[in-house]
Amino acid sequence: MNVESTGVESALLATNIIILRRFLAPDALWGDLAISAVTLAELSAGVHLVPGDSPTAIRERAKRAEMLARTEHEFDAIPFGTEAARMYGRMSAAVRASGRQPRTRVADLMIAATAASARMPLFTMNPHDFVGLDDLLTVLPVPRPDSSRT
Repeated sequence: MNVESTGVESALLATNIIILRRFLAPDALWGDLAISAVTLAELSAGVHLVPGDSPTAIRERAKRAEMLARTEHEFDAIPFGTEAARMYGRMSAAVRASGRQPRTRVADLMIAATAASARMPLFTMNPHDFVGLDDLLTVLPVPRPDSSRT
């Protein structure tokens, strides 16, 4: 798929895409790509939440800090503003109406609300996280890559 076949000119990337995109095929994503400031928050938290001081933990924190820095350098994050906050409320209600709990999906819903308020579809490897939002958000599923490759 590409811009011509989907009509997508720009799209927001879910955090899972940022984390695993080095493993994606070159044509897995298309259009002008953006991220939400919420993704930067998730990546930043990921750096600080690696437990311990073992050499493995230190290497993992360094790897995550590098990913955060590269992402900050590559993208101007779209802020989570007033319109996104209102959309988040609508999405929370839609998730609850579908029989699920919005409190377990706060960051995902904030990213989705950023996409919807910016009138952008969302690339994600977890389309099931957005069940019930069909009227509010266009989800572009991306198959999970084999991340065991180095």
